[in-house]
Amino acid sequence: MVQIVGYKEFKREDGENFYSLIVQGGVEAVVSKVTGRTYLTANKASVSCTFDEPTCKSLIGTNLEGKITKVEVEPYSYIDEETGEEIERNHRNVFMTDEEVTMNEHVIQEEI
Repeated sequence: MVQIVGYKEFKREDGENFYSLIVQGGVEAVVSKVTGRTYLTANKASVSCTFDEPTCKSLIGTNLEGKITKVEVEPYSYIDEETGEEIERNHRNVFMTDEEVTMNEHVIQEEI
């Protein structure tokens, strides 16, 4: 299960605004590759939507069935807004419904 924790506004080339909902998964314990110590984190993902801003605001706190999954993509760089550090990644966090998760698990198992 994930929770809608916010939204982000974007502008299309034609100048019209659209929004994306920010969803966050449950708390996970992760071991740091650098220090070896355990810390808690929660993955977030952005989900496109057709809602206007008042609707996006009203949905904050809503729970949705599904989970956030790491999906491998071509390597890309981004700037961490908190530290200013440039980070290179080869995955994105993607929200998947429970049905999509089940289908992906079966497709992967069949390919193996």
